[in-house]
Amino acid sequence: MTHSVELGLDTFGDVTKDAQGMLLPQNQVLRDVIDEAVLADQVGVDFIGLGEHHRDDFAITAPEILLAAIAAKTTRLRMGTAVTVLSSDDPVRLFQRFSTLDAISNGRAEVILGRGSFTESYGLFGCELADYETLFEEKLDLFSRLIREKSVTWSGTTRAPLTNAKVYPPLSERGLTTWIGVGGSPESVVRAVRYDMPMMLAIIGGDPARFRPFVDLYHRAYAQIGGQPKPLGVHSPGHIAPTDAEAVEQAKAGYMALRNRIGAERGWGPSRPGEFENEVAHGSMYVGSPETVARKIAATVRTLGLARFDMKYSQGTMSHAAMMRSIELYGTKVIPMVRDILATDMAAE
Repeated sequence: MTHSVELGLDTFGDVTKDAQGMLLPQNQVLRDVIDEAVLADQVGVDFIGLGEHHRDDFAITAPEILLAAIAAKTTRLRMGTAVTVLSSDDPVRLFQRFSTLDAISNGRAEVILGRGSFTESYGLFGCELADYETLFEEKLDLFSRLIREKSVTWSGTTRAPLTNAKVYPPLSERGLTTWIGVGGSPESVVRAVRYDMPMMLAIIGGDPARFRPFVDLYHRAYAQIGGQPKPLGVHSPGHIAPTDAEAVEQAKAGYMALRNRIGAERGWGPSRPGEFENEVAHGSMYVGSPETVARKIAATVRTLGLARFDMKYSQGTMSHAAMMRSIELYGTKVIPMVRDILATDMAAE
């Protein structure tokens, strides 16, 4: 599977700075994201994912609306979320939004479901954090039925029951590719197998190889139920520039500012000297020249047996121009290099 790996991009619509160092308004950031996706389509990127957040660092709160605008301006790029916070959403409305997106994009829609790494959406939409596990489990169960059954009967504790409900517009015979986003718990891995869905690992720090036990668990769990494993993917941050030094210089400030802000909220403490550079050299930060990033992506694909790798190309306040250049290099240089490396590996086996 690795020789035909899909290579995508993700963004949360990080609020960027202009040439004078001032933060752009979020409405401009959203328009910039559309331009970034159009470029990704033009240079051969396979997929773009838009992450849902509800805080001032990120502009994307309603990814499906932005994805619909992207669908109208692209022809081949597949599109989805990275992730949809299912716990604070309604599965029926979510299904309708994505069945609509899939129709207008001619079958290019995907959804990645998760619980999110932030909690702002719970209060906004009247959900209790005390129900964290129940909300996700019940809503995932309902959504899995909606994408697989033409008429749904369901009951639970988090919303009103459904009896022989038909939800419109229906999906085409292709269905809807639905991933489960996993941050690194064995329970989440087993849940992906139980619902027979592909798994997207969010690896945002440390050696990617440390996630190999979760990959092995995924395959063991499928073996135990006698099923065929679904594709595996990874989402990790990165940035590409003509040289390693230029890429580090462009990405570091925005990444570290966002890391320290979130870290202060979560009690992590300030970043350590050399922390960013260490992640670039040894961790899950895909920053550098096209050659450097291609080699690192190929190594992760081989180590974890991936069917898809999605690079989060937005790094905090890093400029739109730098991201556009990164996307161009990703599509025109990195993607062909990764596929050449993996093809050479396959031929040598």
